[in-house]
Order: sequence, then C-alpha cells, then structure tokens
Amino acid sequence: MRLIPIFILLLSLSLFAQDNMSSMEEKPGPDKSPTLITSAPELQRDLLLGNIIKNGLEGLHFAKKKIDDDLSEKSFDEYIKLLDFGKRFLTQKDIKQLSVYRDKIDDEMINGKLILQRKANIIMNKRIEYVEKYVLGLLDKPFNLETKETFQLDSEKRTHPKDLDDLKKTWKNVLLVDVINGYLDIEEDQKELKDPKKKDDKDKNKEKDDPLAEPKITKILTKKEIEAEARKRTKKRYSRVFSRMKKRDHNDDLNKFFNSITKIFDPHTQYLPPREKKDFDISMSGSLEGIGAVLREDGNYIKVVEIIPGSASWKGKQLKTGDTILKVAQKDGEPVDIVGMRVEDAVQLIRGKKGTEVRLTVKHSDASIQVIKIVRDKVVIEESYVKHSVIQQDSSNKKLGYILVPAFYRDFSKSIFDKSARNCTDDVRKALVELKKQKVDGIILDLRNNAGGSLEDARQMSGLFIKTGPIVQVKNYEGKIDVLKDTDSEVVYDGPLVVMVNKFSASASEILAGALQDYGRAVIVGGEETHGKGTVQTLLDLDRYINPKLNIKEPLGSIKLTIQKFYRINGGSTQYKGVTPDIILPDPLSYVESGERTQDYSLPWDTVDSLSYTKWPKVFSLDDLKKKSSLRVEKNDKFKKIVESVKLLTERKEDTKLKVSLANFRNRREKNRDEGEKFKTDGVNEKIKVSNVSLDSKLMSEDQKERKKEWVDGLKSDPYIEETLNIMEDLFKFQVANKS
Repeated sequence: MRLIPIFILLLSLSLFAQDNMSSMEEKPGPDKSPTLITSAPELQRDLLLGNIIKNGLEGLHFAKKKIDDDLSEKSFDEYIKLLDFGKRFLTQKDIKQLSVYRDKIDDEMINGKLILQRKANIIMNKRIEYVEKYVLGLLDKPFNLETKETFQLDSEKRTHPKDLDDLKKTWKNVLLVDVINGYLDIEEDQKELKDPKKKDDKDKNKEKDDPLAEPKITKILTKKEIEAEARKRTKKRYSRVFSRMKKRDHNDDLNKFFNSITKIFDPHTQYLPPREKKDFDISMSGSLEGIGAVLREDGNYIKVVEIIPGSASWKGKQLKTGDTILKVAQKDGEPVDIVGMRVEDAVQLIRGKKGTEVRLTVKHSDASIQVIKIVRDKVVIEESYVKHSVIQQDSSNKKLGYILVPAFYRDFSKSIFDKSARNCTDDVRKALVELKKQKVDGIILDLRNNAGGSLEDARQMSGLFIKTGPIVQVKNYEGKIDVLKDTDSEVVYDGPLVVMVNKFSASASEILAGALQDYGRAVIVGGEETHGKGTVQTLLDLDRYINPKLNIKEPLGSIKLTIQKFYRINGGSTQYKGVTPDIILPDPLSYVESGERTQDYSLPWDTVDSLSYTKWPKVFSLDDLKKKSSLRVEKNDKFKKIVESVKLLTERKEDTKLKVSLANFRNRREKNRDEGEKFKTDGVNEKIKVSNVSLDSKLMSEDQKERKKEWVDGLKSDPYIEETLNIMEDLFKFQVANKS
C-alpha cells in the first residue's frame, strides 16, 4: 500500500471541509424542529468525518464504487437493520416516515447535517420508552405458557410490525419465548436439588461482591413459583437492556449511520468509532486473561468470529465460531441478556480474572441453545504455534508426518535479523527437518480452521515445497498487479504431500493451498470449499488528517478499508469461491452460513491473466484417489453420522416458526439433546499410533501431560485424519504401480 497518495488525498479533503464549515453550520429556523439543532462543534466534526469517509471509500476502496443515490438507497435498508436488527422497535409507519431520506444519505455525508440519523434517533427513543413501559408492565402479570400461538423466531424472516398494536403482539410472543426458556432453565436447576449427585460442589469459591450474582434457588418450587421466577428474571434482564439502550450517545448513532454505508462496499470495510480505534476486533482474552474468543457486533447480536488457540474456549471445545452469545452469567449469578448490548460492554461482563467462571448462553448455528461454562484462564500462546507428530496405522508400514499450522503468525515488531522473532514458516521448516530425520514417507499439512495472517509466510511456506516460481498475484485499488514469488531454489521437502482444509481455512491458508494445488504439488482434502476471503484491509487513523486549526476536540476514529485482492497463479481469485479441494469429504459444518458466499455485498469472484509456471512432476492420479476415498466414506460409520446430522441440522435450521408452548419447547430441548448424543462421532481409533509429539515441556504449564494426551487422542479420534491417512496410502500404492 502506498501511504503518500492516501495522506495527500485525505489531507486535501480535510482542508476542503475546513473551508466549508462556516457555510454548513445548521441554524434554527421557523420550520425546524428544536430537537434537530446541533452544536457547531458537533456539526463541524460530523461534516469533516462524513467527507473524509466518503472520499476515502470512493478513492481508496478496491471496488471503486460511488456514493450516490443508488448506494444511498441500499445503505438506507442496512441502516434500518442496524437500528432495529430484531424488528422489535420500529413499525412500518416509522420506516415510511424515515424513507423520505432513502436517497439522501450521500448528500448528508457531504453537508454533515445527518438529519436521517437524528430523526431516527428521536423515533427510536420514543419506541424504546413505549416498549419498555409495555414490556415491564406485561411481565408483572402471570403468563399462560400453554398457548396455541405460533411465532417466527428468525427475525430475518419476520417483517416489521405494521403499527403499535402489532408491535405489542410481537413483544408478547418474544417475552413468552423468553419466559418459557427461563422456566425450562429453572426446571434443570430443580433437578439438581432433587438429585444431589447432579449438584456442582465447586460453588464454594463464589466471587464476593459480584453485582450480577444472585443466590441460587435452594428449595423446590411449585409450577406457579417457577413461572413467577422466570418472569422476574426476564424482567430484570430487559430492565438492563432498556437502560443500556437509553444510554446511547452520538458516537453510537454515527457508528450505525456510517457502517450502513461501508457495508455496501464489502463486509470487511468498516467505520470504527474512537473507542474501537486501537482494536477493531475486540479480543476477549484481555491481557491474555479471559475466555479467549474474538467477538463482533452483528446487528443487535454479539457473535463469535474467532476462537484463540490454547485459550479456555479452545480447550473447552463447546464455544464455536459463528455462535451468537445471548446471555452472560458470573458462575451461578443471574444471566444478563446482552442482546442489543454494545460489544465493549459485553466484553466487561465476559472478561475476568484467571480461575473465575463465566457462563455463556449461546445460540449455535443449528439454532440450538446451550449454556457453556468456561473457567477463565491465561491464553497459552504456545498452542497457537506449529506442532507436529508422526502418525502410523497398524495396517501400514508407512510413517507419516503430521504438521498442524493454526495460523500464519509472524512477529513484525522485531527486525527480520532478530533470531528471536518467531514465524510460522521457520517453525514448519524445523518440523519438516525433524520429521525427515524420523524417515517419514509422507507429510500431512493441516490448515483447518486457519484464518490466515501473514501474507509473507504464505509465500515463504509455499516455497518449502517447490523450487521457484510465482505464488500469488495481488491487485491493488488502482488496478496494479504485483506477483509474489518464491525465489529460493531450495526444496525442504519433496515427498508426497496432502493438505487438509475446511470452510474456516481463509486468506493466507487459501493462498498456500491454492498455490500447491495449481502446481500439482499436493492433494487438497476437505469440505466443498474454503472460506473465500481473498481481500486485504488496511486501517486508517482519521485523526491524522485533522487540520490543527479546526475546532475538533473529539477524535474521529478510524476506517478499515479493503484495498487489495488476491488471485491464484492460474488467474482465478480466491475471493468468494475460495479453494475447492481435490477430494471432498462430508463437512459437518456445511449447514453453517459462513464464508464470503453468505455475506451481503462481498466482492465477486473474477479472474486476471494466468502466469507461467512449471508444474510438479505428476505423482498421483486424482481420479483414482477420489474413487477410492468415496467408497470408504460411504461405508464409514462416523461419516454416515456426519451426513445424517448435517441433514437434520439443515432441516432444524429452517424450522424457525414454532408453536409457542412450554410442552413444545420442552420436547424440542429433549429431542435436541438426544439427537446430539446420537450423532456424536467421538471414539479413539487405537489402530492409529501417534509418536514424536512436538510438545516442549519448557513451554508448557503443569498440565503438560494432559495436553499431550488431549493432542494424541484428538488425532486418533478425528475421522478426517483417518481418511487422510488412507488417501496417503492410496497415493503410495499409485506411485509403486506407476514405477512398475
């Protein structure tokens, strides 16, 4: 990226804004509502911010879109989603009132008045006040939990309420669902009281002075008392929700307004208000102490976008990427509803000291609800590094090297000449050298769940397996294409190679897998496709472009911009389509909406000219490998369960219009629990031997032996590892037959 043109572009824009400040100041008039009068400093800031963002998006974004009336109309729809993602506040009449500004967003960015944002704020405040009064009043009266009502749980499939009467009907169903779920939660606690064996005896270390914690129910309740307690808890949660919503400030409103515009450019472009300036993906690990997950706001919901390897969440294996966190409780404290909460506020509830327990109520991608207990811990950084082992099946005399690459890490804070600056390429190189000493017959490189990282390491790591040649093409926002090449003729490993991927393999992982596939150097094994993240973002600190002469005291924030796009050496982009494996295995996550294909306004797949490169000598027949793998998968019990569970979860995902009754919800819970047990694919395959485990005791904590066992058992119970071993065996047989 070229910083000088960007600096000049935005600096000139800030000077333009300064020249126009005096003419754009909003003043009260006879036809203006006093509620829309804005202070001069705030108007100046909004004017400067809107102009810089508009100019930056139009001038620097890869898509080269113009912010005009057409884009404004699309942004308006996104703005309504951000305002009221669950469709629980704005009526169709409210939206019609605001729709007069549908094609005015581009104009408001330039003039800085942001009348749409201010009027929407007035309407939202009225609706919050109206809904709060109705909801809290309704929760004071007993609910009939056995109704004949049906309700669409998926807000995306619902329409906004027609009027206030329809709005009340929507909320009545929402509360009914919440109270029923609360009733069932209390029922589960009651079972512990009735059966002492189920009671958790670890509650002695309960945190003191926790404002969220409440005494656990210690007596058997009647059905009437359970219903009353469920309503009480629900009322308390919503009281907090409404209190938070009423504390919104101008920056919160600007966040929604400007991000309704950035969203139209692509899903990864984003305006970041000042409080998110230094860390646009808020890490829940907090000084390396916490649950170890990265969260992001998605409308009114908080979603998990990454699980940090080695963290408490990673070790627990229950919290998943794509999960929506609905409630947070401190151990046995009352769960706090975080729907509608700002992500930084949710962080404060989830983050905590090492050794303390937090309980998250999450909605998985299959629509099932689960309460997950996580004991906060320090993130074991070593778990995010490359690890390797030797794997062998009893039925084979071949030893295989297995290398896990969790991320493409590189310490850019240190000089390239600093030997202490660790990077994944050097770690893979060391693993290859060690495995060659063990005289392995082939290598399995595991890139599953690897979200990417350092582009330089995607280039260098590819070079460990080929002589020389191009690795990836990078096209910038000006249309210029740079080719990143491997110029080192050394081949660290030249034997049989299989690369494992899944739909969470993204960015740098896709570059490496795509390059090795294009060269014919490796067999790529995985689900139907990888993530499809083929773009590069840069973070611009907007405060750098404020003219000191301007009276702008509050910081502007930052903007994350997509400025580059990746293309394979065969000319096809990794964006949107990702990498299609050579051998496709049943994907247990195929029902999950993940990847660029599922994102609104994601950049499309396209091509550039292919490059000249020398393919690796053919050492396998893909048709032969595919056929044999397919026959095995059809007979494999674990894969049969995976196929059946995906079919079931896909059906369940679409089944979101439900009869709202206690009996129906109880039956669904029990059914989901039974089906979860039925489709478990756990079970260690003792016919697989794992040795030479690369766990350095100096870097591990006291539970090193337990971690080693977990690593070994994980490899031996993974059906994808098992099938990859079989694929490698077929590859050996093909080579022998070909030589003869």
